[in-house]
Amino acid sequence: MDYLKSAVPSQLIADRGANIVVINPGSANLRIGLAQQQYPFIIPHCIAKYTGGENQDPKKNVQDQMLNSGITPAQQQEREKAYDIIASLLKIPEVANNSFLRKTVRVDGFNPQSSKKDSTFSWTDVMEKNPSSSAAVEKLEDEGVKDETLDNLEDTDGREPELSDFKFREFICGEEALKVSPTEPYCLCRPIRRGHFNVSQYYPMQQVFEDLATIWDWILNEKLHIPQPDRRMYSAVLVVPETFDNREIKEMLSIILRDLQFGSAVVHQEGLAAAFGNGLSTACVVNIGAQMTSIICIEDGVALPTTGVTLPFGGEDISRGFLWIQQHHQTWPTICTNPLAKPIDMLMLNKLKESYCQIRDGELDAVAVVHSYDDGMPAGVHKTRLTALNVPPMGLFYPQLLVQDEYPPPPRSWFHDHEDMLEDTWHMDFPRRSDMSDGLFLGVNGGMPMWDNYPVIQTRQKKEDNLGLAEAIVNSILSTGRIDLQRKLFVSIQLIGGVALTSGLIGAVEERVLHAIPSNEAVDTVEVSLFYLLLEAGERKLFFYCVDSCTVFFLSEVLREPSLWLRERLS
Repeated sequence: MDYLKSAVPSQLIADRGANIVVINPGSANLRIGLAQQQYPFIIPHCIAKYTGGENQDPKKNVQDQMLNSGITPAQQQEREKAYDIIASLLKIPEVANNSFLRKTVRVDGFNPQSSKKDSTFSWTDVMEKNPSSSAAVEKLEDEGVKDETLDNLEDTDGREPELSDFKFREFICGEEALKVSPTEPYCLCRPIRRGHFNVSQYYPMQQVFEDLATIWDWILNEKLHIPQPDRRMYSAVLVVPETFDNREIKEMLSIILRDLQFGSAVVHQEGLAAAFGNGLSTACVVNIGAQMTSIICIEDGVALPTTGVTLPFGGEDISRGFLWIQQHHQTWPTICTNPLAKPIDMLMLNKLKESYCQIRDGELDAVAVVHSYDDGMPAGVHKTRLTALNVPPMGLFYPQLLVQDEYPPPPRSWFHDHEDMLEDTWHMDFPRRSDMSDGLFLGVNGGMPMWDNYPVIQTRQKKEDNLGLAEAIVNSILSTGRIDLQRKLFVSIQLIGGVALTSGLIGAVEERVLHAIPSNEAVDTVEVSLFYLLLEAGERKLFFYCVDSCTVFFLSEVLREPSLWLRERLS
């Protein structure tokens, strides 16, 4: 214990960094890796499960609470109005919308790898070798092999493989799950949607928890190569976005300790982690993710709950806005592109958005390659000219352009009654591992000192449906109520998340935040910087900010008294 208190950062990291797994769950993507890694794995947070082909609606390949393929006339009118405002601000001439030839060409011989910005996807192979097939069994018996997978075995008799030699994979995780053909008997599930557990009448609570455990277990086995018997030697650091409620965090901790079998676990807030990682103790952290944007102010290393603001839109909404603009200007090929029903289309749109969209004045067009994915067929290649590429990211400031409620957040009726939410998992007996201490055991009969008298605190952020990013940042900072702190925060705005990498976004945020500050406020300077959470660690050798003195204390607590530290921090 004395060693952990006195160890310098580099020494602590060298000794224990290899035994710490950092887990940063998001709605669309999960960042996970060892603390000593420079970069984490970024894996789509979803799972495609084999349905067996029985009693399955062939059109329901995505399990979710709602899929609205269209928008109302009022939303359409608001979207067009927002587009006109943005086009005027960016000085996009109206004639530019019709100044180029609206002709698309299918390029059969086009090689998408010839351009750095072009990419194509292929359908996932959903079959695997069947260990129970007669050919496989005979081969294993001949070789005297038992209880071994057949992944690397090949037929030696020269016969053609039969259908019985293969079977459907039970589940598929990550990006492969997004590329499963709609014709295959699989259903795609996303355990987290819009910053919360995706619980609804279509997606039972217990199934959400089981899917989370399956996805995380698959990553630990396949990506980090940490089998379950070895995990008791590892500590888990759960870096949670501010959108999650304490009760949801408790369930994720249950998964980590009970299902994944980690020896200990601790929680760290995402906003604090970003501030520490950038060497700051006071900052306004703006996390622009794939489905949510959250804002939180940090003062002297402490998050201020009253400053939290949640905006229900993110990178995926910008991608859908990108598609609408191209269709609106008739520049999109005559193909069926539906990012809500076909996840592979969302992958393509995200790639195009990241490659071509930026914020700058004037016309911004580009010749690009668009792909079509129909009925499990190979990708069709279409070369076309895209227009108004600087408009979609401006939807952050004018959310009417994004029509974010095409994919609404999960209904929250269950959220307000935590007893109902937890009755299936929290009020039941769990088998106790022989090596688990009393402080970490979650079973009811064995005692639960870790959660005794656990206070239920409403820490959810205020959700603002129609507020733009600049106004939300200003509201968050001004809610602190202290002019000295406000001045510090306005010059320490930190952008994190994938969308934060959009070219020109920093300047746009600075300009619009400055103009959104009320004239009676004594603030005349705004500074925004980019810190790409868990990816751009600069010269730091670890992707989880382990060079900061604050984090040294944090990591020492992980190793010393995780349950006590967790109870004190969450309460």
